Amino acid sequence: MATEGDWIPLSDPDLSQRELELVVATLQSPQLSNGPIVEAFESTFADWLGRKYAIAVASGTIGVWLALRAMDIGPGDEVIAPAYGWHQVAHAVSLCGATPVFADIDYWSGCISADKAALKIGPRTKAILAGNANGHPAAWAPLRELATKHGLRLIEDSTEALGSRYMGKMVGSFGDVAVFDFSQPSALCTGAGGMIVTDDPALATELMYLRERSYKDRASVSVGSRVPMQASISEVTAALGAAQIERIDEILARRKHVEAWYHTEMQSFEGIKPPYLGPDVDEVHWMLYVVHLGKRFTASARAQIVEDMETQAVECAAYCQPLHQQYHYQQLGWKRGQLPDTERIGDRALCLPLHCHVEEDQVRFIVKTLKETSINIGAGVAIY
Repeated sequence: MATEGDWIPLSDPDLSQRELELVVATLQSPQLSNGPIVEAFESTFADWLGRKYAIAVASGTIGVWLALRAMDIGPGDEVIAPAYGWHQVAHAVSLCGATPVFADIDYWSGCISADKAALKIGPRTKAILAGNANGHPAAWAPLRELATKHGLRLIEDSTEALGSRYMGKMVGSFGDVAVFDFSQPSALCTGAGGMIVTDDPALATELMYLRERSYKDRASVSVGSRVPMQASISEVTAALGAAQIERIDEILARRKHVEAWYHTEMQSFEGIKPPYLGPDVDEVHWMLYVVHLGKRFTASARAQIVEDMETQAVECAAYCQPLHQQYHYQQLGWKRGQLPDTERIGDRALCLPLHCHVEEDQVRFIVKTLKETSINIGAGVAIY
């Protein structure tokens, strides 16, 4: 049993003997670059999710970048996206040469608001990039309606979500393409890498072409017309993924136990915003356990809480550093005050450890320590 002095990391991948066996077998094989294990991982992931095609890539950001390229979105185009998130894959919009246009989030879910996104649509808008923030599904029905009405591509950022359900379907089922990320703190963790999924055969073909140059392309004179990336994952990374997707339902169930312990302990934490399930949301699998601090807490006060928790051997982190407050985007004209709900939540969202190795007594210790620290720093006032 863990003791209070043990370091409690924010995330800790759930690895079993099966992962070790597959990795060792792969290391003993003659191929370490993209090969049969990658293909098997792609096929199993697509089957589990219920989509026709899955294309493994080096990261979630690269996955969105490739999706934008495959959709012929680039310089001169605009993509509506949230400024709020952990993985911040909206960087891909700038990387492809398009212009990010930030829309504010729904205050409760943390996901981009369809109504607020509608206000940002202009003549150069080509796509909406919407995310399932920290595992909570976005409002996909109104987002799809909005995209269809204006003839826009809908890209689903599921880099923070795995297994959550909306209107009876798993996240990753709703965009023209959806993108996953398997770096920490994902429940399916391979250290690096991601996956693009789609039901569109033309998009799938283009994504596979753009991902990397194949052997047969080496003699092609047309390859230069659309230069591909070197953006696949290795067989070793795929071996980890293939083993984890086999047992992903078990992993998610174990994380649910930890979440339930948090919910129980948080009942006595006055003023903390309760877990929220939006309309048509069937189930949420949180990426991390996020709490929202009170109105009197500032971003600097949250930073102090993070430091104080670390002195008690608990790793915490700010959930979000909103993109529109970062230097690159400020050069594009964005500034604080333009996205009030993003800022209101972004300044106060605090991540606590959530993974299969967190024990019940550790959850009690984490919440107890957080209460004491928040009282010392901000007097623990009611928040909303």
